Amino acid sequence: MSSIPEVPPAEASDADVPAVAEPKMLPVIALVGRPNVGKSTLFNRFTNSRDALVADYAGLTRDRQYGQGTFEGKRFIVVDTGGLMPESSDALAALAEAQARIAIEDADHVLFLVDAKAGLVGSDLEIARALRKLGKPVRLLANKSEGMAASLVADFYKLGLGDPTVISAEFGDGVGGLLRGLLADTPVTAIDPEFDDGTIRVAIVGRPNAGKSTLLNRLIGEDRVLASNEPGTTRDSITVPFEWGGRKFQLIDTAGIRRKSRVTEVIEKFSIVKTLQAIDRAHVVISMVDAHDEIGTHDARVMGLVAHHGRAMVLAVNKWDGLDADKRKWVREMVEFKLPFLDYVPVDFISALHGSGLRELMEHVIAGYEATTREMATPELNRVLIAAVEKHAPHAVLGRRIKLRYCHQSGRNPPAIMIHGNQTDKLKDSYVAYLANTFRAAFKLQGVPLKLEFKTGDNPFKNKKSDLSPAMQMKAKRLAAQSARTKK
Repeated sequence: MSSIPEVPPAEASDADVPAVAEPKMLPVIALVGRPNVGKSTLFNRFTNSRDALVADYAGLTRDRQYGQGTFEGKRFIVVDTGGLMPESSDALAALAEAQARIAIEDADHVLFLVDAKAGLVGSDLEIARALRKLGKPVRLLANKSEGMAASLVADFYKLGLGDPTVISAEFGDGVGGLLRGLLADTPVTAIDPEFDDGTIRVAIVGRPNAGKSTLLNRLIGEDRVLASNEPGTTRDSITVPFEWGGRKFQLIDTAGIRRKSRVTEVIEKFSIVKTLQAIDRAHVVISMVDAHDEIGTHDARVMGLVAHHGRAMVLAVNKWDGLDADKRKWVREMVEFKLPFLDYVPVDFISALHGSGLRELMEHVIAGYEATTREMATPELNRVLIAAVEKHAPHAVLGRRIKLRYCHQSGRNPPAIMIHGNQTDKLKDSYVAYLANTFRAAFKLQGVPLKLEFKTGDNPFKNKKSDLSPAMQMKAKRLAAQSARTKK
């Protein structure tokens, strides 16, 4: 099968590949503590979500939970490490090795939560002792302290971790100040010059052994990254520059994300943090699946994560060579059936090993980059909006027609459009989807999620006092009543 002619064969060694400065990563905040101290509640508040299960039941969180949060324009990754139970057998070894050490080594900030209402317990002392052995600064949080005086948490000084910070994860008390201090050195998210210099940053994600490293090696024309049939060979994100078709790229090969039940090595469990950081830094994400394996729920969740982050995406079905016609038909049907929410994402059937299909793949990557960074002129946006409304007007609410007056671009990477009107909060999801598809087709926004934002203008007559005299107001009421009787 043919390979991509624009990629020259490799003649250089590994040392000839120019060094790339490590991209600025999102800070990582790790939450540790015994069960039922409020880690999941704090996780949900940090991420403004309900991703973590919360209940008054010890040990409900059994595995790590990963999420992304934003505070005052600053983004970060938060990890809930699950409840630590030193009282169990071989507790400290499990704490130091299986539960906390890898997470803490990768974390920029470690938050140790204790229960202010329950007070200091033996488990807290054992966890604190183990955390001190790891040699990383730890911030002590006295949670569930709503309405309590600071003096009531004095017992926690015995942990030897400094002054406890009094917070309430449930009600948000003290959380803003906590994050403000943790993220003091984190820059506010803005358009990064690296995103504007024409270099297309591409992250390659997928399950282990899907062929991510093989794809990277094929694109750059040399064995830059170790590729093996053994799943999990790649343990960290690797950034490599190359050129294709006169465009500059930076490829990020990430460690494969396994399902939690399949992970046996601790270091692989934490690879998802590196993948989240790679997705955040990318313009375009290549989601790879193996044509010989079924697309599972885990694959769909990873792709949903990419879409949730607002990144342009290309789906690459690898190992397409050698499949018979029936198998290929089955794979195509499986993609349509398992991934209906990615109907805007182009699908390429490729062979990373032999190079087939890679030209189309890279063309779709470039199209995704151009779509996610596209500047949409306001006059053209409004022409598209007017045509869409004329073709299919919004429904009426209690006899009042929803009016969409004008729109403008409100963001890039991913592209966002702000639409102004009245009663926009009453629009049905089906109509919002219709508008999104209309804009997507008009501006060729291939492979990128489009965010539509709506703003309802204030009624100019709201709270305005009537200029009519009392007599004129009475006359107006009589005329209205008479008109109502006439209609009957």
